Amino acid sequence: MLFLCGCLACMTFGKDFSGPGSVNKSLSPDSRAVRQVLRNRHLVAFWDFSEVEGCAKRDKSQNGFILQEYGNTPLPVVDEGPVSGRSVRLDGASYFSIPYRQSGKLNVKTNEVTVIAWIKWSGEQTGFVAGMWNEYQDGGKRQYGLFVSLPHYNGKNQVCGHISQSGKATPPFPYSIDYSASQQEVPPGEWCCVAFSYDGAYIRSYLDGVCIPRAPELILHTKGFEGYPDGLVQSKNPYYFPDGIGDNGSDFTIGAVSLKNGMGNFFIGCIGGVAVYDKALPADEIAKISRLFNLSGQ
Repeated sequence: MLFLCGCLACMTFGKDFSGPGSVNKSLSPDSRAVRQVLRNRHLVAFWDFSEVEGCAKRDKSQNGFILQEYGNTPLPVVDEGPVSGRSVRLDGASYFSIPYRQSGKLNVKTNEVTVIAWIKWSGEQTGFVAGMWNEYQDGGKRQYGLFVSLPHYNGKNQVCGHISQSGKATPPFPYSIDYSASQQEVPPGEWCCVAFSYDGAYIRSYLDGVCIPRAPELILHTKGFEGYPDGLVQSKNPYYFPDGIGDNGSDFTIGAVSLKNGMGNFFIGCIGGVAVYDKALPADEIAKISRLFNLSGQ
């Protein structure tokens, strides 16, 4: 079910009319930190989820993308989170979306991307955080996506950054294998910063601003496929993928992706901020951004 906001509160509270990139200072634990995020010229969108329940979730960049809510709406907003002091609580049946035709600069054409998010994950299942990722329609319209826990190809409980050029599964395997996975595991029930970057050659996954390289390893579920009788051995972080990002027609979503039986990979937990960049931010900058906000969530 689609929920469209029409409440008066959205016009008077939780939304600032002082211009693009403005923030509601009364809600932000550190408005200077927010302004630092907004100053980056490669920023495409930045949601801090400071709006009250039932109000439109508008990104604070000059692009002003508005998320549409689907599922058990309006999605509950809770008074905790490291970015604005608020976050949206996702229950495993709800998500946000921006249609492909309205995705604008979110459909990155630079062949580079960085997605950073502040989350408190329940630890219950694979959770899609944000990106343009459709695994089913027309054989797949995958583009880029930030996940938590992709266990099939050595990413269980880890930060995973997924990239696709074709939009389809990775031959000869039945699913797309092209994702990085952090060495560290995401702590369930705790606020943390998860991120990935792609520079046209390598995908890198970060937890709390730290990217730890992984040694080459045997990838699960790859034995016996054509060309891989003994399985595929590769490093998951950084993950080498020189093929680039395809423009494959996916919607931009937060909290779920399109699968064969409908929306799935629902994120369960709280999301307090999402930032998307059309550039592979360097490691030191990702580390700096991850430390801008107090991860106690208060």
